[in-house]
Amino acid sequence: MDEYISFEQIPFGSDNFADNPEPRCPCVLLLDTSGSMGGLPIAQLNEGVRTFKQELMMDPLATKRVEVAIVTFGPVTVEADFHTVPNFHPRELDTTGDTPMGAAINTGIEMVARRKKEYKEHGISYYKPWIILITDGSPTDDWAKAAMNVKEGEASKKFAFFAIGVEGASMDILKQISVRAPLKLKGLMFREFFMWLSASMKMVSSKNPGSAINLIPPSGWSEL
Repeated sequence: MDEYISFEQIPFGSDNFADNPEPRCPCVLLLDTSGSMGGLPIAQLNEGVRTFKQELMMDPLATKRVEVAIVTFGPVTVEADFHTVPNFHPRELDTTGDTPMGAAINTGIEMVARRKKEYKEHGISYYKPWIILITDGSPTDDWAKAAMNVKEGEASKKFAFFAIGVEGASMDILKQISVRAPLKLKGLMFREFFMWLSASMKMVSSKNPGSAINLIPPSGWSEL
């Protein structure tokens, strides 16, 4: 009986470094779930996250290499810590509260640092992590330190930070937080955005860690 129990604990499509020594490509989604995202926006965002998983599942290499984590904010909640795609089961997100964007960004940066430490301890190579912020508002907390942490992390190549503004987002503040120019989502094209993100992740994870990557242009879903 004991043997069965221990066997059951080995996860499918393993996150376990011993079972899956492939290099890892971590991606953190920082998702605004404040009250203003209620109704159609949150429904479309949920659909987009599901699409992200489905698209990645079609790529055998990406399923072993890409790891996804989700942090939602209002209030800041770690919805999902890093999992390879087969073990990433996003729950239906709902909306509540305000927009503590600064705290969410700092949480994402800390999670990335912790995960990289775990890779190093297990001798696993990794790609530069991606942190993706999606918001439709302005921060309701102090975001100056988060902006500083983003700039420092980008300068030392610790991660790549992308800010996506939905209708109503304060693009001016996003410009002050993100080193890369923030992109404005066209309407509620979350599905198209996540198709782009999954295509980008597939492309990155098919190369060797540290390879130069030309990003796929964000056409179709962003107002350039």
